[in-house]
Amino acid sequence: MIRVLLVDDQHLIRAGLRMLCESTPDIEVVGEADNGREAISLATRLRPDVVVMDLRMPGVDGITATSRILADRPATRVLVLTTFGDDDHLYPALTAGACGFLLKDAPPTDLLDGIRRAAAGDSPFSQEVLRRLVHRAVHARAASPEPVGGLSAREQEVLRLVAEGLSNAEIAERLHIGVTTVKTHITSLMTKTGSPNRVRLALFAHGV
Repeated sequence: MIRVLLVDDQHLIRAGLRMLCESTPDIEVVGEADNGREAISLATRLRPDVVVMDLRMPGVDGITATSRILADRPATRVLVLTTFGDDDHLYPALTAGACGFLLKDAPPTDLLDGIRRAAAGDSPFSQEVLRRLVHRAVHARAASPEPVGGLSAREQEVLRLVAEGLSNAEIAERLHIGVTTVKTHITSLMTKTGSPNRVRLALFAHGV
């Protein structure tokens, strides 16, 4: 069972997300918050596996809440739900430690799959969000990355598929290798590129 905390300042959105999560047997909504301060408190008390986080909220915003939640409990996965008007918040949320980004108008199956992938250690993100992240990062990056050691042909293949948004299982199927092998390659890629998480690795693949 995946324990989920929903964070959004709009009651209708939270209600819709709760109904969606409750429609499947493997996801349990353990709490709801309508602002960042409440989210931080509930995350400490309820210890959810995944926090579904809105970014723009009154008072403590989603970026600050993400940073505070992960500082207290790094194992928590924060999945951001964003809209087309949130471009200025995307890269700061990534820096704060968010593991993935999905659009609020994504199909219900994509949202449920995103929660499952986040809980499993993957970093789900829509291709549209990735393109916007790359665009923002190009203009926001303050320093160039460190030189990268040589990547093997297999690592280059894995990196390309990570950039396409594929999960570990999908990469394994595409390359006809085991999921454990995929995880090993991704760990190596993160080390060589200095990427702290899968989303940053995808950005690296796009030349950011």
